[in-house]
Amino acid sequence: MHKPLRLALASATAAALTGGLLTLTAAPATAAPSGLAADFNGDGYRDTAVGAPCATVGTVSCAGAVVVLYGSSSGVSATRKTVITQNSTGVPGTAEELDRFGGGLATGDLDADGYADLIVGTPNEGIGDRAGVGSATVIWGSKSGLSGGASLPSPSGLNEWGGYSGSIATGDFNGDGRTDVTITGQSRTGLYRGPFARTGKPAVLSAVDEVGSTDEVIAGNIDGDLAAERAYPYTLESDEAGVIEYVDYDPEGWDNHPESDYTTTALPAAEGHQGAVGDIDGDGYGDLVLGDHQDPRADKPSGHKGGQISVWYGGPNGPDPAQTPTIVHQDTTGVPGSGEADDLFGSALAVGDINGDKYADVAVGAFGEDNGTAKESGSVTVLFGSATGLRTSNAKSYTQNTTGVPGSSETGDAFGMTVRLTDLDKNGKADLVIGTGYENGYGAITVLKGTASGLTTTGAKSFTARDLSLKGGADLGWEIAQ
Repeated sequence: MHKPLRLALASATAAALTGGLLTLTAAPATAAPSGLAADFNGDGYRDTAVGAPCATVGTVSCAGAVVVLYGSSSGVSATRKTVITQNSTGVPGTAEELDRFGGGLATGDLDADGYADLIVGTPNEGIGDRAGVGSATVIWGSKSGLSGGASLPSPSGLNEWGGYSGSIATGDFNGDGRTDVTITGQSRTGLYRGPFARTGKPAVLSAVDEVGSTDEVIAGNIDGDLAAERAYPYTLESDEAGVIEYVDYDPEGWDNHPESDYTTTALPAAEGHQGAVGDIDGDGYGDLVLGDHQDPRADKPSGHKGGQISVWYGGPNGPDPAQTPTIVHQDTTGVPGSGEADDLFGSALAVGDINGDKYADVAVGAFGEDNGTAKESGSVTVLFGSATGLRTSNAKSYTQNTTGVPGSSETGDAFGMTVRLTDLDKNGKADLVIGTGYENGYGAITVLKGTASGLTTTGAKSFTARDLSLKGGADLGWEIAQ
C-alpha cells in the first residue's frame, strides 16, 4: 500500500491484553509441517496475517495488533484466529501509544523447522530516548500456530522517526536454501541472512547501501536462478515518480563483505512506489509489476491521471531495461472505469494465480476511487495473465457495491487499500484478500474465493475490526502479509 498512509492508529483484543495469544479452536496439525509459505501451523493450508496498527491495547491507543486468520477447506473464519500484540505472552516489548505494531508484515520460515514464521514491523517503536526509530519482531510458527517471539537486531545508524520496519520482505536472496529477510524504512535498510537462531539472531546482518531513502521493498525471483532479487523504490527531488533498481546475488563478490555479493541493475524507464513479482506469462521467470498511483503534475510529468501499473517481464538476465513494458490504467481498453484524479490506481498490488491456469494474475487497488456519491470508497481491479503477458480482456472491477460483496460503498472506506492473493482453502486457486482500512472508522477485510472462471462473490466473507475483537480506531487492513 501507499506508505505515507501507514500512519496507522490501531486496536487490540481484550484477550491479548491479559497476556496470552488467542488460540485456535481447531485441532493442531499432526503430520509433518507442510513447509508452505504463510502456513503458520503446518496443516497444509496457507494462512493470512492482517495488520491493525492503530488498535487499542488495553487503554493504550494505536499500540497496534496483528490478526492471523488460519486457512482451512472452507477458507478463513473469525473463529480460527490468533490476535497478537506486544502484550501477548512471549512477544518482546510492551504495547505503547502510537507504536503501530503491525505496520509492516512478512512471512517466511526463518528457523527452517517447516513452519512459516511471521515478521512484524513496529515502525514507531522508540529505542532508548529516540522516538519513532522502529523495530522488527519474529513470531514463531508451530503445529499449534504462532506463539512466542524474538526481536530482530537493527542495523546501526537508525534515525528518529525513520520508520524502520515499515516494509519487510523475505526470500532466499543468495541461493543457499535459507530464508533471508530485508527490512527498510526512510533512513536505513537492512539485509538479514538466514538461518536465524530462536533468539532472532541472523547468520549475518548488513546494511544495504545501494539504495537511497526508501520505505518500500519488493522481492521475488525475476531471473530464474536460485536466488531471489530485491527492489527498493525510492524518490529523488529530480524524480518524484520513483527510482527502480533491483539487487541481484553475485557469487563472485568479495569474501567477508556481505553486500559486495550483490549487483544493482537500474530500470531507467520504470516508475512506481509499490510492486509485486509473479510469472504472468508462464515462461518460468518472475515478472516485476510496479504501481505508479500518483497523478501527473509539474514535478512529475509522467504517469497517467488516476494512476497506472507497468509490467516488466523477467528473463535469464532479469528484466531487460530496454524492453517496452506493458502499461495498464483505467483508460486502457478493456479495463473497467476511467482514470480520474486521485483514484490511486496502483497504490496496492498483488500477484497470484486466481483461476489455476498457471499464469499469474494481478489485483490492483485504487482506494481513492469514487463510486457514485461515495467519495474515496475504493475499488479493486483484477487483470489476468496469459502466454502473451498481462491482458485486459475479461478484466473485472470490484467495489462494495458489487453484487455479492459484503457491505456498501461509503465515503472514505478505502476499499482496496491493501490486496493479497493467496490460496486459503487449498483448491489450487488464489483467493483475494482486500483491506478496507477506514471501514466504519476502524477497518475491515473482505475475502473473495478464486475459481476456474476467476473470482466469485458467492460466499464472500467480510470481517470488521469489531468482528475480530479489536478495539479503537484499529485500521484493520492497512497491511496484509505477503
